[in-house]
Amino acid sequence: MTTTTTFIDTNQLPRVPAPQGEATEVLNNALVGAKNVLGTLRWLKSGERFDAVPQDKHQLIYFMEGSGAIHLENKDYDVPQGGGIYLGPSETATIRAAEGHTLKLFHLVVPRIPK
Repeated sequence: MTTTTTFIDTNQLPRVPAPQGEATEVLNNALVGAKNVLGTLRWLKSGERFDAVPQDKHQLIYFMEGSGAIHLENKDYDVPQGGGIYLGPSETATIRAAEGHTLKLFHLVVPRIPK
């Protein structure tokens, strides 16, 4: 088996307007042949939010830059840069950029491992 390292200059990937902020996929089948995982960078401006809806998959959302809040199970949690959240297949959360700030997120989605 041959293994190669692929470097992706995420600054060269286009930011696409999304229903919630801007986004660009950085880990997918087209870029690197990833068949079971999706990695997306997301940017939120002050007042914008991202709704991580329940999927039949695992989700990890990491705060790369900025700060904000996560609304989870009817409670708000302030989250600084470097923080994040894991969501199981049936869980949901809403992420908001802090007032007057922008937020850069790394959103990783992976499937359940079959039993």
